[in-house]
Amino acid sequence: MSPPVPARLRRAVVALLLSCALLATTAACGGDDTPSASGSASPTSSGTFEQQRLAKTRFVANAGLAAGATYQWIVKPYREGRFTKGADGRTFALVKAGLAGTFAYNRLKAAVNNAKGDPLLSKAVAPLTAGIESLRELGTKLRKGEASDADVGTFEDVITSVKDAGRSAGAEVTDQVPSTSQLGG
Repeated sequence: MSPPVPARLRRAVVALLLSCALLATTAACGGDDTPSASGSASPTSSGTFEQQRLAKTRFVANAGLAAGATYQWIVKPYREGRFTKGADGRTFALVKAGLAGTFAYNRLKAAVNNAKGDPLLSKAVAPLTAGIESLRELGTKLRKGEASDADVGTFEDVITSVKDAGRSAGAEVTDQVPSTSQLGG
């Protein structure tokens, strides 16, 4: 007996999203190896200042995306009960939460790397690296439906700590909800 049309459609959408995520990931793997237009290999004093300014901006962007993904696809659905057994759309919510968890971890790691370009920001963020590392396996846990209140709370706590560290260094972080395609890529 074949499943009802909505279930078949749901499976097709999930398969399509996962395929697009895989393709986007492989397309995004290439780095920017092009040399600068000036051809100058040595940094200047304005270049150092520019790197520091951009480091703070990149930190805000990456931390904001991590915060937005965490709230939109992990915290909010968890509070709404979408991860409980028997909930409508549970599988899709868990897949999105798993992708969001992996995405948030990746963006937080990038934010920490960005913070290294700004002395004040690097001092504020340095104590948070252990907390960020603790998120490494939570994406998988969410995707498998094994996440608990404590796991979701860990995501919230780390995001709050990163936001507070940014605020103390003059880099205000606001939530930026990434698109579904950004989660996969």
